[in-house]
Amino acid sequence: MADEQQISSTFTSQAAEASAGDAPQLGIGMIGYAFMGKAHTNAFKTIPYMMYPPVAVPRLVAIAGRNEGAVNAAAQRYGYERAYTDWRDLIADDDVDVLDNGGPNDAHAEPCIAAATAGKHVFCEKPLARTAEEAKTMLDAVEAAGVKHMVAFNYRFVPAVQQAKKLIESGALGQIYHWRAVYLQEWGMDRAMETSWRFDKATAGSGALGDLGAHIIDLARFLVGEPRSASGLARTWITERPDGSGGLTKSDVDDGFVALLDFANGALGTVEATRFAQGRKNFNSFEINAENGSIHFNLERLNELNVFWKGEQPDTTQGFHNVLVSEGHHPYWANWWPHGHIIGWEHSFAHEFHHFFAAIVNDADVAPYGATFTDGYRNAVICDAILESAASGRRVDINY
Repeated sequence: MADEQQISSTFTSQAAEASAGDAPQLGIGMIGYAFMGKAHTNAFKTIPYMMYPPVAVPRLVAIAGRNEGAVNAAAQRYGYERAYTDWRDLIADDDVDVLDNGGPNDAHAEPCIAAATAGKHVFCEKPLARTAEEAKTMLDAVEAAGVKHMVAFNYRFVPAVQQAKKLIESGALGQIYHWRAVYLQEWGMDRAMETSWRFDKATAGSGALGDLGAHIIDLARFLVGEPRSASGLARTWITERPDGSGGLTKSDVDDGFVALLDFANGALGTVEATRFAQGRKNFNSFEINAENGSIHFNLERLNELNVFWKGEQPDTTQGFHNVLVSEGHHPYWANWWPHGHIIGWEHSFAHEFHHFFAAIVNDADVAPYGATFTDGYRNAVICDAILESAASGRRVDINY
């Protein structure tokens, strides 16, 4: 059996190593103010007193959105100093050091490229872009500008997922044989629900694949390694949705997909995501089967990690251990509560941004624990390969 306390106690973040002294301010300019705007702002406000001492203090400089009334209301609600209806004005604001792009998928590339060209660090929601080709233009821009860049794959920063990563890195699991992951939601099944940009391919790029599947594809790369080929199936079950004015409009993204992944290290993988899973609210779950044991994680019970070690018990009683990942030696827990006092989904964003700010302040690498635009681009390549396979009926090689 691996010594999980010893393994996890070796976890040190860049932020933890360089948090002493007076923390500089980083001016935040945010595009978008809805779901992710709320989640990100909550993290910005939490970091200074909970990720303590902070490596940097976020200053909420500006927020941008197309609806003047809505963006002004969001600025007042969240506490941003000013509001813009044109993202170009936000990027031109000299007080903005970091662009936080939480806009729709078709609003990722142009603002991120402009921000990087202006010398601002860039944080972008997932998926990075609608296609791999578009993602590559973003990657090229941030690399040419020499700015820090990160994609919002926040599930990397759930303590139980970090603990799984450390167990794998320690070699305790041995060779990995299987990765299987699902991300299931139900909200897309409502035929009477008014359409949104998430159901429009020109805006979103893909449906359940980019919205949900991108997360578990990222976790597959983060925990297991690079896939070398993909075989996929995708379906659109509702092809028209209410347009809000009494008519119907086309819905042309995938409502659900399944895919097989062949990893370069010999592991086999499956990924599946849908917005048509009746009864599932936010079921993101993965299992890893390896030479010396197995790991199972379920986001809906995100403080827990189910671990099985080969040979630990007599054969008649062997089974998974349910580990509550809330001890002081577990990743990030020194910043929170006494053991057993669980944390929630929103805390992953505080960990994520704290990590990004540490990379900026210390001129350190965002990778390997944070997802860079390289990871966002590779994720997009895999997503494109899955859709190509679904359309052609053939297995597709993954080439970066």
